[in-house]
Amino acid sequence: MSRISRGTTNVSGGGVSRNLSNGGMSLGGQSGNKSFDELKRVIHMKLVEKLDLSRVSDLSGDVLRREIRLVVERLCDTENPLLNRMERERLIDEVLDETFGFGPLEMLLKDPTVSDILVNGPYKVYVERRGKLEKTDVKFRDNQHLMQIIDRIVSKVGRRVDETSPMVDARLPDGSRVNAIIPPLALDGPSLSIRRFGTNPLKLEDLLSFKAFTPEMAMVLEAAIKARLNIIISGGTGCGKTTLLNTLSAFIPNDERIVTIEDAAELQLQQEHVVRLETRPPNIEGKGAVTTRDLVRNALRMRPERIIIGECRGAEALDMLQAMNTGHAGSMTTLHANSTRDAQARLETMIMMAGMDLPLKAMRQQIASSVDIIIQANRLQGGPRKVTSITEICGMEQDVIIMQDIFRYKQLGIDQNGRAFGQFEATGVRPKFITKLEAAGIRLPTNLFQERVLLRD
Repeated sequence: MSRISRGTTNVSGGGVSRNLSNGGMSLGGQSGNKSFDELKRVIHMKLVEKLDLSRVSDLSGDVLRREIRLVVERLCDTENPLLNRMERERLIDEVLDETFGFGPLEMLLKDPTVSDILVNGPYKVYVERRGKLEKTDVKFRDNQHLMQIIDRIVSKVGRRVDETSPMVDARLPDGSRVNAIIPPLALDGPSLSIRRFGTNPLKLEDLLSFKAFTPEMAMVLEAAIKARLNIIISGGTGCGKTTLLNTLSAFIPNDERIVTIEDAAELQLQQEHVVRLETRPPNIEGKGAVTTRDLVRNALRMRPERIIIGECRGAEALDMLQAMNTGHAGSMTTLHANSTRDAQARLETMIMMAGMDLPLKAMRQQIASSVDIIIQANRLQGGPRKVTSITEICGMEQDVIIMQDIFRYKQLGIDQNGRAFGQFEATGVRPKFITKLEAAGIRLPTNLFQERVLLRD
């Protein structure tokens, strides 16, 4: 087995450090006075001293972690042999998390009930569980410790954060979205926000069980995607737009070529033929940036059958609409808006950001001819996330885009726990895109759009 220590004498079974006994590494009788955090810091520093980092890369992750664990166990025995079994295991796990993981955040990242992690400086860490924010006991040693963890996160995806670039978007290995902002912009120390995106993304059945929408709505959306209708998912921050996009993308046939474009890659498509593209920020000299618009233009030369943009927030909206209208039917994207009508206005604003001096009517014609369906997702009071409307764009009358709701969610009140409740309704409108579905060989039940209540919370 490859050795990863600078010493020549083996620890039994591991061969990864110098002999720890009689090596002058122990603090002897002083160790009993150490606090848990101080002991952890001392053991971590000594572990770093012992490792031969040039040989660490020779071992696989599991083997390396097992080897390092043996070293940490021996250091625990040397520094404080009076630790009980529970304290010893906790100490070993936390030292390994400091060495290989994301330090104090590891405990929260392993908790499947945590959907958001919000770090406001080293001593205030909040999480969201089931739609509610709560403060945790997790703390970092100081600002420097928090900066080390932020650096470790962003460096893994080729990003950087420093005084010249104090804001950064990144991602964790499981796809979770990370945003960090540091001094001088953050006045009270580095701030870190993690939007969890688990290794096992939510499936359609999960969203149906959470009553995010109904089986009837899912049936229509599945038909729309298979018939290659263009779809925009709009909503506010944290309402589940990306999760919904990820879930609906499962309806795309497996034999189609898909190109995804994101700021921080978090979509987890299950198809085989997927090309994933990610934007790049400028370097320290302010050069080398690759924007979403650059990637959309490049994607058009890659023979995609569908283009999926993680989020539209600028001039790329014009290129996306043109792609939807010129041979890339079935494309999807998300954007921030509070309603489907707001989503249309937001698209107009983003088109103007492209620097094209288009008349208002021309912009609206472009939107009306490109987009078939807008799905509005909202996070309601108390935390529930719902698809609050599925709206069809029917065309234009004079200078106005005509839109009609096919399904909607009507909030009826707030329960004793402070959570909103309501009902899903079919509006009774038969969508015009039915002809496109039938042309694609897809037939839906004739009573699917009958006006009625579909589901009550």
